[in-house]
Amino acid sequence: MTPTAGEDRHAESGREPDIGRHETTEERADRLWTDLLQELRVAQTGVQILFGFLLAVVFQSRFAALSDTDRTIYVVTVMLGSATAAALIGPVSLHRLLTGHRLKPQTVAWASRMTVLGLVLLFCTMCSALLLILRVALHNALALWLVGAMALWFLVCWFVFPAWVLARSTSEDETSDAHSARGGRPDS
Repeated sequence: MTPTAGEDRHAESGREPDIGRHETTEERADRLWTDLLQELRVAQTGVQILFGFLLAVVFQSRFAALSDTDRTIYVVTVMLGSATAAALIGPVSLHRLLTGHRLKPQTVAWASRMTVLGLVLLFCTMCSALLLILRVALHNALALWLVGAMALWFLVCWFVFPAWVLARSTSEDETSDAHSARGGRPDS
């Protein structure tokens, strides 16, 4: 099979061509599953450490001195942490229970969705835990402003930047494709 002009362009730029890697559906599912597992290892470690910390807080002597508001924030944070752990460990259970049923592509798709949900829950858990810690440490409204700033930073790092890269990549592909369709002539 002869490569198209679009494939040559992508090869020269070091980017993957739009048509894919010439892999079967099962090979693609295997590759995507391996990628997802690597991502989950990073996220799960952080969640487990945070959740362990949250579970230990209630047994500290200062816990009894927390205000009702701070106790409520703590309970919400523990519940969010539990939901986060479930969502980020869920893909492992999903894979284990569906292995051997010839559902790998569907398993990867659902596991990916669970992972995105887990990241959203992790965002909420991190903000809630940070709010609790800063309220106890600062005893003033600055805590809320600091949490807001950090929440914005999380959003930029975890969601805005990837969306920007994707939009930019799509825009570059469309510009490049339009340029190729005109026979390589530059825009006037």
